[in-house]
Amino acid sequence: MTSPENTAKPKGGGALVVILGALTALGPLSNDTYLPGLPDLTHDLHATASAGQLSLTACLLGLGFGQLFAGPVSDALGRRRPLVFGLGVYTAAALLCAIAPNIWLLVALRAIQGLGGAVGIVTAAAIVRDRHEGAAAAKYFSLLMLITGLAPVLAPVAGGQLLRFTSWHGIFTLLGIIGALMLVVVAVGLPETLPAERRHSGGLKATGPVFRTLLSDRLFVGYTVAGGLAFAAMFAYIAGSPFVLQDIHGMSPQGFSAVFAVNAGGLVVAAQVCGRIVHRTGPRPLLALGLSGSAVGGVGLLVTVLAGGGLVPLLVALFIVVSSVGLVMPTSTALALQDHGSSAGSAAALLGLSQHVFGAAVVPLVGLAGEGTAVPMGIVIAALGVSALTFFATLTRSRGLPADETAEARTEQTATA
Repeated sequence: MTSPENTAKPKGGGALVVILGALTALGPLSNDTYLPGLPDLTHDLHATASAGQLSLTACLLGLGFGQLFAGPVSDALGRRRPLVFGLGVYTAAALLCAIAPNIWLLVALRAIQGLGGAVGIVTAAAIVRDRHEGAAAAKYFSLLMLITGLAPVLAPVAGGQLLRFTSWHGIFTLLGIIGALMLVVVAVGLPETLPAERRHSGGLKATGPVFRTLLSDRLFVGYTVAGGLAFAAMFAYIAGSPFVLQDIHGMSPQGFSAVFAVNAGGLVVAAQVCGRIVHRTGPRPLLALGLSGSAVGGVGLLVTVLAGGGLVPLLVALFIVVSSVGLVMPTSTALALQDHGSSAGSAAALLGLSQHVFGAAVVPLVGLAGEGTAVPMGIVIAALGVSALTFFATLTRSRGLPADETAEARTEQTATA
């Protein structure tokens, strides 16, 4: 008889990809679905644009800091039990968001929703590392982004269409229903991938030393920070684009959702190209290309808004910034986790923290000058893109070997010792 903690090798690879992709999509799903309704939400709750964007910031902080706890707990208890608990929290918080009477209670509930969703995100990354490493992991992460990428494509489109029949309250109700369905699927269809003998017996007490070890690894820090800054640039776009495209350039919620879908489609295509060629190129060159694209797109965006270049060049620059993430995220994640299979949950937690905390920090900045200018969004996205490329170039330079070979050499030396 099979117990809920069955640790046999997972079967049904296609089903596992779908489940992990759905878990990874919790972040964009939680944030992108209600974006077309964000202006209406701020109006209904008598809030400013900056206060409304705090509902996005709060969820990002929950998604980031929640992983600091979820990662080590999953290393100690296995992947399944923390995941089921987290999805329960996510579902309850989303349903309560639908009936929030004011902006501040909504912000608090969004933070809790993010905490629950964080468990799914970090667990999905840890499960991939339980089964794969190196270029194989990068290819798997690229495959997950095909599933994950559907969230930013479909979520704002669904949100925009839902606003024809309901309000932002109905959108949060839908998120609660989706969370409940995912909870059932995980409980029934996701096997345990971390056997008891590979778990950290120290529990949360061992978290400090594990994090110190990770943060002392220059390559881990370089890949984590570079990926996190590029990811934050996408969130600056997510937070600023509803107001820039709808209020400044006069797009309807449906038109905005179509633009959002095109950009997300570029991300998905880039991720799939990455997955197909990463075994030939290695992850590091593709990461360099993605970070360069993020920097170039960000600078182009800033020049466009400062020069008053109009809508078309602005959309082109945003497309480059967002599409570049499709190359950055699979490769930076695989490279950062490569040497840390025994603490994959904790390493994935720090990765997730950097992505979501950087994102949360910059989201309020894009609305500081009000709803009538795109300059703050341009400045933030350009600064993040250039900074990401700089951190990558300075912290991840190999010591005479490519990044993959350096990691293998260190592993070999450790085994010999």
